[in-house]
Amino acid sequence: MELGEIDLNLLLLFHRLMQERRVATVAEQMNMSQPGVSNALAKLRRRLGDPLFVRGPGGVVPTPFALRLAEPVAQALATLRGALNPVTGFDPLRATSTMTIGMTDIGEVVFLPALLERLSREAPGVALNTVRHSGVNLGEQMADGRVDLAIGLLPQLKGGFYQRRLFDQRYVCLFRRGHPLEEVPLTLASWREAEHLVVVSAGTGHGQVEESLKRRGVRRQVRLTVPHFMSVGYILQRTDLIATVPERRALQLAEPFSLSLRGLPMTLPAAPIHLLWHERVQQDEGNRWLRGVVIDLFADQVRQGRRAKVGEE
Repeated sequence: MELGEIDLNLLLLFHRLMQERRVATVAEQMNMSQPGVSNALAKLRRRLGDPLFVRGPGGVVPTPFALRLAEPVAQALATLRGALNPVTGFDPLRATSTMTIGMTDIGEVVFLPALLERLSREAPGVALNTVRHSGVNLGEQMADGRVDLAIGLLPQLKGGFYQRRLFDQRYVCLFRRGHPLEEVPLTLASWREAEHLVVVSAGTGHGQVEESLKRRGVRRQVRLTVPHFMSVGYILQRTDLIATVPERRALQLAEPFSLSLRGLPMTLPAAPIHLLWHERVQQDEGNRWLRGVVIDLFADQVRQGRRAKVGEE
């Protein structure tokens, strides 16, 4: 028998009769007449090919087939009831789930330590998974639920997404301590003449630095190009190369790798770093809780970013 051949109301009636064993009581509970209950039961009997209930002292008695059917039907109805009427309220202390965040390699360094520290205290059962912006179709994976949030400069996420501005990322110049540029003013000429380490991070917004320099016709001596920020500290520590790096990353690299950072000799646009999520999880309580944690940890409180749908004022 196919499920489409059974009316869900007939299974509800069967479940109530199993519980009450009286037609009159079930009729009252389901706002039906007693003949209506009898007619519905007759229809179910025909569908299942079994009497299901027979007359007994003070009510009806289930047949052996009905007894075997009772528990699976009760479980199925409970599952449906739970899905259609979810328990409200997200309790991070009790939650057990894995949440996926799209971010860059530099994002992992900047965001994950503080985020994991907070989760270990407030949501010990919540695990995190990260994916690279450049490694997946981020918009598609957020739309179908494989990625819960994204953090970064992501102008490609437009219709159907919400965003919250976290902070504006400035860029600075980074080089080893003892570098010839450390004791002199960093001019545009000295910056151009130095040998540069350039990070070309595909699929992220950091490419706007290169675009801005090209528009201005600013040329420099590029000695090395790498696809991510993870090796920057190691390379600068042992060479005379300099790099243009997001300020928060530069601050993290300076002490461990004995590096110095200086303001750039030209003005570059700051990168607006956003928290983004798809409209399908706008009302999801677990997602809302995680968004709140990210905002609490990383949002620039001086610039109060407003939450708005991408593309809307």
